[in-house]
Amino acid sequence: MRGDFPMLARRLRGRRLVYLDSAATTHKPRAVIDALSRFYAEGYATVHRGVYSLSEEATAAYEGARARVARFLGAAPEEIVFTRGATEGINLVAAGLARRLAPGDEILVTALEHHANLVPWQMAARGRGAKLVIAPIDDAGNLLVDELLARLGPRTRVVALTAVSNAIGTVVPVARIVAAARAAGATTLVDAAQAAAHLPLDVRAIGCDFLVFSGHKVYGPTGIGVLYGRAPALADLPPWQTGGEMVARVTYEEATFVDPPHRFEAGTPPIAQAIGLGAALDWLDAAGRERGAAHEAGLLERATAGLAALPGVRLVGQAAEKTPVVAFTVDGVHPHDVGAVLDREGICVRAGQHCAQPLLARLGHTATARASFALYSGDDDIEALLRGLAVVRKVFG
Repeated sequence: MRGDFPMLARRLRGRRLVYLDSAATTHKPRAVIDALSRFYAEGYATVHRGVYSLSEEATAAYEGARARVARFLGAAPEEIVFTRGATEGINLVAAGLARRLAPGDEILVTALEHHANLVPWQMAARGRGAKLVIAPIDDAGNLLVDELLARLGPRTRVVALTAVSNAIGTVVPVARIVAAARAAGATTLVDAAQAAAHLPLDVRAIGCDFLVFSGHKVYGPTGIGVLYGRAPALADLPPWQTGGEMVARVTYEEATFVDPPHRFEAGTPPIAQAIGLGAALDWLDAAGRERGAAHEAGLLERATAGLAALPGVRLVGQAAEKTPVVAFTVDGVHPHDVGAVLDREGICVRAGQHCAQPLLARLGHTATARASFALYSGDDDIEALLRGLAVVRKVFG
């Protein structure tokens, strides 16, 4: 499968590229690159606004990508809003729901959240006099689900939770939590940015009101994301950005807006990126989701065992169920230095706070190194990482 990815043929500092930062962003298969190139070279035009055939073809391709995403999530096309990424989708929903909040209302999130699913809710709560409630985790990074459910109350208006932690890979039982939240009368949002590439996502089975993910983390282009909204939930949200494309009628005094999803897509949309995302989802399905999940589970098991056996290496976050992410520290070496030495060996890992400062603080760290795997990762990448960490320990004594 590695042969599908031109970038992975590159050599870094004279060495084979060992890319272990797929939780941050995935590389792109040739099918995606070709889809983008083909659209720009042979089919480019703006959408929805032209009566000429080239515009109609581009519109069909763009709306076809929306239908493709809908199939990926088990949704209807009119429930799919294209955004710039998961972060924009969360901000869109948070801005809309904030208008309904009153002093004393509560927004429930988990201690696992990426800043993108924490800071927007902080702002929403602060602006309306609401309270942000945090569901705790244990020392291994497992979400304490019973503790979360105990925090659901009559003032809980929103439950926003990640499906998978970006920093430590913890998988969250979102369907169980969403069911309890909806029974309590709360609106629910699932951040699936880390889940989309690894886990099946069926929004009907999950039962959520909203779900977001980013294209670039699921083998697609940057600049494209998806907001799923259950049809009644989307219809109840006001527009977030206004301008062209999302209006039905405009006078100098007032404007009326079209129905979702186009109500939330002001301006010229990311046409090529949406088409590229559709190609990425086609590639992912063709690769085989079950086979891919088994491959990634094997990588996680081998990487965890290999790192645990290295003297001075400490694993951070060992939840019972994880995606292929391993966070770790090396005794006496700052994670940034770990990353710099590994880079000299041609190995790309993430080092820092991973946009999850509160989570790392809860686990007793200010930063970690993080290796994350994808379908194109192999055992040779793990062996390279272990050899590289031996060099780190040698350099720093």
